[in-house]
Amino acid sequence: MPRAGPRGSTCNFAASRRFPPYTGKDPTTITPNREPVSHAHTPAAALPGQVVLGRYRLGARLGAGGMGVVYRARDEHLERDVAVKRIAIEHDPDGRGEREALAAARLSHAGIVALYESGRDEDAVYLVSELVDGPTLAELLRAGELSDRDVLLIGATLCGALAHAHARGVIHRDVKPSNIICRHSEDGPATAKLTDFGIARMADHDVLTRTGDIIGTLAYMAPEQARGEKITGAADVYALAVVLYEGLAGVNPVRAGNPAATARRVGMRLPPLHRVRRDLPAQLCGAIDRAAAVDPPARAGLGALRRALEDALDAVDDVPGPVSGGALDTLALPAPARTPARRQELHEPRRARPARRLRAPPSHQPPHPQHDAHSHSNSHPRDDEEPVRRPRARPLPRVLAALGAAALTAAALATLGPQPPLEPGAGAAAAGGAVLLLPRLGWLLGVVALLAWLAVPVPGVALIAAVAVVPVAPLLARRGTLWSLPAAAPLLGAIGLAGAWPALAGQSSRWQLRAALGGLGGWWLALGELLTSDRLVFGAAPAVLARSAWESSAVDATQHALWPLLAGGALGLVVLWALAAILLPVLVRGRSAALDIVAVTGWAAALAAGTQALSEALVLDAPRGLVAGALGGGVIAVVARAVRGRA
Repeated sequence: MPRAGPRGSTCNFAASRRFPPYTGKDPTTITPNREPVSHAHTPAAALPGQVVLGRYRLGARLGAGGMGVVYRARDEHLERDVAVKRIAIEHDPDGRGEREALAAARLSHAGIVALYESGRDEDAVYLVSELVDGPTLAELLRAGELSDRDVLLIGATLCGALAHAHARGVIHRDVKPSNIICRHSEDGPATAKLTDFGIARMADHDVLTRTGDIIGTLAYMAPEQARGEKITGAADVYALAVVLYEGLAGVNPVRAGNPAATARRVGMRLPPLHRVRRDLPAQLCGAIDRAAAVDPPARAGLGALRRALEDALDAVDDVPGPVSGGALDTLALPAPARTPARRQELHEPRRARPARRLRAPPSHQPPHPQHDAHSHSNSHPRDDEEPVRRPRARPLPRVLAALGAAALTAAALATLGPQPPLEPGAGAAAAGGAVLLLPRLGWLLGVVALLAWLAVPVPGVALIAAVAVVPVAPLLARRGTLWSLPAAAPLLGAIGLAGAWPALAGQSSRWQLRAALGGLGGWWLALGELLTSDRLVFGAAPAVLARSAWESSAVDATQHALWPLLAGGALGLVVLWALAAILLPVLVRGRSAALDIVAVTGWAAALAAGTQALSEALVLDAPRGLVAGALGGGVIAVVARAVRGRA
């Protein structure tokens, strides 16, 4: 699905362009007088080079918000860069800056920007925080720089940060993308940090606003917060759910064309996320829908939401790219259901249905200037309820897995042993039915039955078959519907197109899965040459004896087949194909057909050259179908990327 928003807690940034300075502004920010904030007047500024609080020399201005101006500064005592927020006293009659410092000082969490110091002079209040190097989530969403997996990782980090704040009696009240910073790290993945506790509520302090006053950002504001009622940590859960919805759907489901229209949408049930992103796991969509429920007691807690996000990490795409919000534009927000009471109450969204997956097209990931991430109650009672189960396999993958297991079983019964206990057709039907019902358990039971049949008459063949299947479960542990897929590599080898397998393996969104499939295909192909005595790529190594010489003894199979195969360089093909599968989507990005054709031509040429060099180094026969396989793989790669782009 095309993307129009951003994502990520483990964001990968590329050096292509710079983001505009962060200002912290939002067109639907609301103050206690219920009027949109006007940013025409910028709070009084300080002069670059000025020293404040006796140690912080102000530098470049990083941005400005409704109350203060943020500067990059140098701590001349500790010789480090910091961010200093200057809040002019005339623009802070309620002492909100000092309250922000009190709220931030209570918190110490990797997902929250650290406050170092606060102080004041006759002109302003100063909040000194860590200087965070990275763009805001709002900027990443606009640029389309994040994958679905990035969004889930950011959400999981923020769940932990908010739970930490709630446990210390601090409710943020303004969770939104512009208050979330993704810090880039040269030593590892970036981290998401929550900032701006300027309107936070502390449980043991006087409330900042009067009853009935509204403060926050409309597009992310919980309904009870918009009504000016007393709020709990559930308001932050709602805001975080809207942020996640926006990151995955590409559009904020509440924001309309103007503040008045946005205000009318606040309090309406959001369209179920699965109607916009049918490719996402149903349990994930349901968890986000529950966290965004209109009625606070009906909302999922931070613990349940975090579990749902973490459980779905391996089931979503890891390719960055924009998400189009067009699908949401066609879904009208449901009209609020009216009860005899004065409020508009809405039922919790129904559970999302399973749906197919799509992979988002990639895009460049830009670097960013340094931003100040600072504008410097207890956990939700439902945190430990409603555990979210891991998404179950969807129907189409199960059917394909069953067909693959049936074909593999039929081939094994027909070629590997003497008289089979079942006719190939009957065995195929039994294996396919078992895998259809229980993908992993059915596959394992079929393998055990097959090895038990081979162990007595042909123990050498049983050993080779066991060596083939043993790596499958560990390498594809959570992808039971793919366990029979590596058998496609020997099948392609039989028709002279073995070199196309890395292109098929390279269609997965995760590099670990691509590597596993590419390597397993090469391994099965090498072992297939032992079992069939056919030349599928290189043919058997010179020291490998014919199957008739070792099939009746596991010891002979080890000495005269398996060991010579390994010594003859079979693992080289495994590594080569795994690397080719990993690199394919990195090169074929889907930005333009011409670039994809050039990239895939280079990839296919490198794969063919590497395979040829491997055969020469190991003194093996010339690879069979080398050119045809590489070209076939290139065509597969370009067509698959084009199809995903259209989707």
